[in-house]
Amino acid sequence: MSDTAAIVIENASLYGDTTADLVIVDGRIASLDRADAPAGARTLDASGLVALPGLVDIHTHLREPGREDAETIETGSRSAAQGGFVAIHAMANTTPTADTAGVVELVASRGREVGLVDVFPVGAVTVGLEGTQLSEMGAMANSRAQVRMFSDDGKCVHDPVLMRRALEYVKTFDGVIAQHAQDPRLTEGAQMHEGLVSAELGLAGWPAVAEESIIARDVLLAGHVGSRLHVCHLSTAGSVDIIRWAKAKGIDVTAEVMPHHLLLTDESVRGYDPRFKVNPPLRTQEDVDAVRAGLADGTIDVVATDHAPHPDEDKDCEWGAAAMGMIGLETALGIVQKTMVDTGALSWRDVARVMSTTPASIGRDAEHGRPLEVGEPANITLVDPAAAWTVEPSATASRSNNSPFGGIELPGRAVATFLRGRPTYLDVSFEGAFA
Repeated sequence: MSDTAAIVIENASLYGDTTADLVIVDGRIASLDRADAPAGARTLDASGLVALPGLVDIHTHLREPGREDAETIETGSRSAAQGGFVAIHAMANTTPTADTAGVVELVASRGREVGLVDVFPVGAVTVGLEGTQLSEMGAMANSRAQVRMFSDDGKCVHDPVLMRRALEYVKTFDGVIAQHAQDPRLTEGAQMHEGLVSAELGLAGWPAVAEESIIARDVLLAGHVGSRLHVCHLSTAGSVDIIRWAKAKGIDVTAEVMPHHLLLTDESVRGYDPRFKVNPPLRTQEDVDAVRAGLADGTIDVVATDHAPHPDEDKDCEWGAAAMGMIGLETALGIVQKTMVDTGALSWRDVARVMSTTPASIGRDAEHGRPLEVGEPANITLVDPAAAWTVEPSATASRSNNSPFGGIELPGRAVATFLRGRPTYLDVSFEGAFA
C-alpha cells in the first residue's frame, strides 16, 4: 500500500464513545462518513475496536548510538508501533551522550529513516550526564531536531544551583527539564525499595524520601524561576502529595507514572529475579494505590513506559550485578487497561489524554495528540479491548526481552497503528483485511 492510499476505517468506536468511519486521505482524516470515501479506498472493518489518537511515549530508551546490542532505533521503533505508539521521546543516555546538536540530529535523522514512529530526541541537561556542567541546550533546541525536552534520566541533576540554571535556560525557548528524582547520597548501594521486604531479603533499601526530597526541591525551584518541570517515573504516595500541592500553588509541573508502578509491588522481588530490578524500584501496595489514584484524579499527567532494554547478560546474573530497567512499549496499553480502565478509574477518553494528548503537549509535539476530527493528522491507534493475551517477552519486536510481565495475562492490545495515514503495524488478524 502506498503512503498516500486512501483508507476507510469502518465502524470504529471513537474514544470508546460513538461509532464512526474514519476516512483517511493524504495522511489526514478527511471525513467521518464512509460515503465520502474516494473510489478505490482500502477498507478496514474496526467493529468492536476503540480508536484513539496515536499514542505518544515521553520516556523511551533506544540505546542507539552506542548500545545497539540492547536496542536500535529500528527495533525500538518497531516495538513502539506494535504497542500503538506513533511518537516516542528517546532519552539521552546513549554513547556518546545526546548532549550536542550533532548527536540529537543523528538520532532524529535515524528515526526519520526508519519511519515507523516519530522519534524526538531528548537532550542531556549536563555534559556526559555528569551533573557538573550544562550541556549545549540552546544549540540542541535550535538544531534541526528542535529539542524541547532535556533530561539526565538515569541520573539526577542533584546540584540545586545547576538545576536552577537549567530551568532558567530552557525557559527561553519553551523547553522543559525532565528530572530523574533520586538523591544520590540517600540511594548509595540501594538495591530495592526500603521497607519490610528489603529487610527480610537483606537487600540495601531505597527510601521513598530519596525521590520525594528531590521533587519537593525542584517544584520550589520551578516555581521560583517560572519554568516548566516534568517529573520522571513518579513512584511513591508522598511524591503524589507533593505534585498535588505544587499544582494547587500554580507551579508549572507535570508528572509521569510507569505501567510497572501501576501494577507491581516490592513483593515481586522476593524471588531475586533481576527482571524486577528497576529505577525507581517497585514500591509497596500503598504506593501503587496512591499513584493509581493520582493518575485518576489528574495529579499525575502521563503514563510513560521508561522502556529500558538490556542484553541478556545484563539481566541473566545475580541480583546485585544486574542492570536496572524493563522493556515496556508493547505491554503499556494492556497494563493501563487492566489497572485503570477495567477498574473504572479511567475511561478510554482519559487514556487518550494520559497516553497521547498530554504527553504530546509536554513534548511540544505539534502533530500528535490531536483529536480524531476532520482535518487532523491521521495518527491513530486501534485497540481491541476484548483481547486477552499472555505476555511472551521473547516474542516482542524489541531486541531485548527483559520484561517482568512474562506469563502475565493482559486485557486489550493495540491491533493497528497509523502514522499520518500509513499503517505502521497491523495485527495478524488484519492480514488481507483491506478489501
